[in-house]
Amino acid sequence: CFAGTKETAFIYAVTAAGLVHSVTRSCSAGNMTECSCDVSLRHGGSASEGWHWGGCSDDIHYGMSFSRKFLDVPFKNITGKSGSGLLAMNLHNNEAGRQAVAKLMSVDCRCHGVSGSCAVKTCWKTMSSFEKIGRFLKDKYENSIQISDRLKKKLRRKEKSQRRIPIGKEDLLYVNKSPNYCVEDQKLGIPGTQGRECNRTSQGPDGCNLLCCGRGYNTHVVRHVERCECKFVWCCYVRCRRCETMTDVHTCK
Repeated sequence: CFAGTKETAFIYAVTAAGLVHSVTRSCSAGNMTECSCDVSLRHGGSASEGWHWGGCSDDIHYGMSFSRKFLDVPFKNITGKSGSGLLAMNLHNNEAGRQAVAKLMSVDCRCHGVSGSCAVKTCWKTMSSFEKIGRFLKDKYENSIQISDRLKKKLRRKEKSQRRIPIGKEDLLYVNKSPNYCVEDQKLGIPGTQGRECNRTSQGPDGCNLLCCGRGYNTHVVRHVERCECKFVWCCYVRCRRCETMTDVHTCK
């Protein structure tokens, strides 16, 4: 896991974010004795605006702390410090994942009042769905920043002309350019995409245009035979028809 590529950065970030999300959800659900809801928000709000804190706010602080102890401390113990380039980069990407969860926290409210009016609102803080967090990190992955492999006082961009631009705590960082995942490389453990089944009509990552890396695809017909239209006959057996379907399957050249 020390390849230092964009893909490695994404893996570290999404793992750290997933741990925060999972632990925090367990806290709010009462499944852990060490934590519960965010007690710092039990009181207060804005009387003039007609709302107050209530319900169970997700205690992301405990989830963040747990994630740091679980994922970061073993890294720091490798050398006794976090000073080497790859370690510092991996720690940064871990934190970027956690920051994504914190950034996407939202406030949900419930109205109280006569005849459905919203005279008073009870509000609580909640995490976004992990799907939304994943999309945020995917965008960070696609805009990740290459950094210098020579660590000085701090992590810095590889492009000298851009070094004055600060690196954000939510940015994903990488050192090495990604290998060619299209072509098999047994030394790197890359299976390539030859022979992979793809979707001819999809424009997404499963589409033949992207998955086959411009090499094109083969189409062959697959015959499926299965039992269908089964009915219970009194008494006592099941009678089925034998259905046959033909489907086109596309595989990368």
